Amino acid sequence: MKMRVIMVWLGLAVLTIPRVASADVHATNGPLDPSVIEALTGVSGQWQDDSAFKVSVPRSDLDVSVNGIRISPPMGLTSWASFKRVGDRVVIMGDVVLLESQVSPVMDAALAGGLRITALHNHFLHDQPRIMFMHLGGHGRTEDLALAVGAVFRAIAAGSPEPTTVPSTGATPLQQTELEGILGRTGQMSNGVFRVVIDKPTNVDGHAVGKEMGVNTWAAFQGTSEQAAVAGDFAMYEDELDAVIRALRAAGIHVVAIHSHMVHETPRVIFLHYWGEGPAAALARGIRAALDAQESVAQAQ
Repeated sequence: MKMRVIMVWLGLAVLTIPRVASADVHATNGPLDPSVIEALTGVSGQWQDDSAFKVSVPRSDLDVSVNGIRISPPMGLTSWASFKRVGDRVVIMGDVVLLESQVSPVMDAALAGGLRITALHNHFLHDQPRIMFMHLGGHGRTEDLALAVGAVFRAIAAGSPEPTTVPSTGATPLQQTELEGILGRTGQMSNGVFRVVIDKPTNVDGHAVGKEMGVNTWAAFQGTSEQAAVAGDFAMYEDELDAVIRALRAAGIHVVAIHSHMVHETPRVIFLHYWGEGPAAALARGIRAALDAQESVAQAQ
């Protein structure tokens, strides 16, 4: 009887423990399961020569011409994401093809899924309509990454949101003192435009360069206190990028480009270009939130 009880107990263990263990192994050290990736992204994929599993979505829904020549998805109009096991985690890298109007909603979907935006730029000149390319990165569990990539693809499939127009209200000039107080930085007013510039030094070929050489964060406000536009750059060290993007998007400010301006600089500096519309004070609070987020990351290093 004692032996029989032990055997039953072991049988239960065999039935239950492997389920927990297999889930744990799949999340950490197990091989990639392409069926899980395909199911959660909603896209079929293929194994690559470097043991990565790649899912691709040709943008055959777009009618794009470059310099008057109509181009097809194999000419670079394909969204994709590759999954690869690296040590005890899975990493993804990807590139998605977007209309300008899709950039912000797709970026929000990627951020909500825990992915990182690593670049945003154009690949063509004289393209109609204008096409933007957003590069993605991330690491973690296969399931979480696949869900996030699937959300990105669904956001693309949802199409472009209807454009919104912001009515002009009020005629109070921009208030320099108010904007400086919100931003915590002094600036200059010229021809109705308030502009602030913040140094972000680095070294190029062993020589220090800073804001006068273009290595800076800046913001320029135009319009009225009630309805303004803000344009500018964030200059960031690499670890600061994600925090700045999230802060700007939380404030409703559009990220319009992410790229480098230099080579061989130390530390490496990434530049993010942005645009926003709304009450001047609200825009300034959004920029200040991004500055504070950037500073928090820098202090944590």
